[in-house]
Amino acid sequence: MSQDSAQIPHQSRRKCANCGLVNAGSDEQCRRCGALLADDEPFDSIDSEALAETKPKKRGLLKRVTWVVGASLLILTIWYVSLLMSSTGLQPDQRERVDKAIAVLQQSGFTREAFILNHLTSFRSTDNWWNSYIGHHDAYAATNFPFEVVTLYPEFFALPVDDRERAAVLLHEARHLMGDGEDAALQTTWKNKQRLGWTSDKYNRTRVWDATEDLTKARFPYMFQCGVDGQSDCY
Repeated sequence: MSQDSAQIPHQSRRKCANCGLVNAGSDEQCRRCGALLADDEPFDSIDSEALAETKPKKRGLLKRVTWVVGASLLILTIWYVSLLMSSTGLQPDQRERVDKAIAVLQQSGFTREAFILNHLTSFRSTDNWWNSYIGHHDAYAATNFPFEVVTLYPEFFALPVDDRERAAVLLHEARHLMGDGEDAALQTTWKNKQRLGWTSDKYNRTRVWDATEDLTKARFPYMFQCGVDGQSDCY
């Protein structure tokens, strides 16, 4: 830097007391409103509060969180409504069978599962667009978590021999509604079949029993290593 440039005096700027415009230090009048600029109002003397007013205020954390939560709830609501609108509800006779099966769960002590099925679940009789898109294996029912939508297929009403066996199917779906995966739901249902009254001495020849036992044995072989032969059901 040259000596001449180093000797250039610092020239402050002045803020107009009338309109707030910041003018050059050499200006006698405001460039915006024409008001005379006071000599004792240089820009350097503007307090920090005045500077803060010129800066854009950042959105508060609470407002940002509220916006994100609100947008998420809106998306979930639209998704949920679309599932209902793209499927069909139960017929009165189907709803009656479902209610009887839930009553069996309630009487067997599965109060939490019964409450969810009774008050928080939307039962449908046909696939919604989501089920149609992802597809499903042969099943009695399908659950859309966390939307608490359960689709009951014709097999659910035709194959179980009574309300108790349908209750076993609903117990499995209730576990899905509570966030359990397929293995956890299957394991819980099989371990609690005695409590439900769904036992081998009454149901070991039904299609629902045989299918559930085969699937459970394939996924959890350790549950069938009891008895004299070491191959009997431990539960």
